[in-house]
Amino acid sequence: MIGKPADHHASERGGAAVPVRSAIVQLLSQMRDGKEIREYLTRFSRLDQERFAVIKVGGAVMEEEMEALSASLAFLQTVGLAPIVVHGGGPQLDKALGDAGIETVRKQGLRVTPPDAIPVIRDTLTRVNLELVQAIRDCGGRAAAIPSGVFEAELMDEGELGRVGDPTGVRLELVAAAARAGQAPILACLGDTADGRLVNINADAAVRALVHALQPYKIVFLTGTGALLDEAGKPLSAINLATDFDELMGADWVSGGMRLKMEEIKRLLDDLPLSSSVSITAPGELAKELFTHAGSGTLVRKGERMLEVTRKADLDTARAATLIETAFERRLVDGYFDALAFDRAFVTESYRAAAITSRLDDVIYLDKFAVLDDARGEGLGGAVWRRLIAYAPRLYWRSRTDNPVNEFYFATCHGAVKTGHWTVFWRGEDDLSRIPAMVERIAALPPTLRS
Repeated sequence: MIGKPADHHASERGGAAVPVRSAIVQLLSQMRDGKEIREYLTRFSRLDQERFAVIKVGGAVMEEEMEALSASLAFLQTVGLAPIVVHGGGPQLDKALGDAGIETVRKQGLRVTPPDAIPVIRDTLTRVNLELVQAIRDCGGRAAAIPSGVFEAELMDEGELGRVGDPTGVRLELVAAAARAGQAPILACLGDTADGRLVNINADAAVRALVHALQPYKIVFLTGTGALLDEAGKPLSAINLATDFDELMGADWVSGGMRLKMEEIKRLLDDLPLSSSVSITAPGELAKELFTHAGSGTLVRKGERMLEVTRKADLDTARAATLIETAFERRLVDGYFDALAFDRAFVTESYRAAAITSRLDDVIYLDKFAVLDDARGEGLGGAVWRRLIAYAPRLYWRSRTDNPVNEFYFATCHGAVKTGHWTVFWRGEDDLSRIPAMVERIAALPPTLRS
């Protein structure tokens, strides 16, 4: 059971639930079948509702994409999930404080908050909080407004920053009660000190405190760009901190803002279980990011070390066989590893994702690419594939024509030919004259999995 779905009376109010239906149609259109969404719903529904996800929303996103945001959050309600939402209000506060004649000053990346700014900040964040709650309700969802009362704080540096607080504790009673009732708790970044003074809290600091207290399964940052971007301005689909962090931090194209974001994410994940992750996506892509392996945006995980095995004797063939047979749901033929003309293997230390290559004369052939479902959701398959491509810029492989992974293979290959029940793929081949012979040879290789 996935819990009681949200009340759907919004559909009677002049089509108010149309954005939710649109989100559902968009999600389903991006899936090959219902297996992925069932898998994720089963996984999420096993969690305490307050531990499902913490979602951070910036004020700019709420100004520019409120309809997509509220529809996506309401959609989660329809499948019995209640994320905890923490929102900022930067642009709204800038305007409100300006209208009140209070200059906006920032130090150390934080908004300096004189005492006379507190009533304006309180009223503005409360208004923004209620607007998001109402927008979710208008889309058929259920949400609870909790603009204050959750974060305990102490003043950071009253002389320099004024009433800016650093969270020291989180009162989870209101959050847990709302989540268990199937309502998404909507929190603003306001805290109070031990002597009862209201303080402004940086949104990243509030999220960090909440994450530390809850240990959620998912952490999501909703942004305008919808992802972290690479050197060419294209979205990075997955980042495995164990293997990618040092390289990214050393890259000259990683900007100061992205560097700070990566450090903040690493700091968040360092305190969480290996299964936790941070997703950076756009409001309209939230369902796709949560419920499909491909996701949308950037998935950041602690990840795990990648092993590069150069001798067959160093490969744990028992664990590799379990991985392959589980991923393909078929048994290996007897003597598979004995007959394998082993070249190299790239395998995660948990043996949940691996690429095993052999040699066909001077050509590198991908004999097996196997990824468990949960590892695919963690981005480990992508990490293995990137290592494989870096090692073997010229590569051949084959796949059964009905293999659902072919969608990915067609997207990454440089060419492919269907022959019988096989499709033969290649990358980086600079001698086109030998492709026909290679295709014929690869298609004729004996089967490695039992029918």
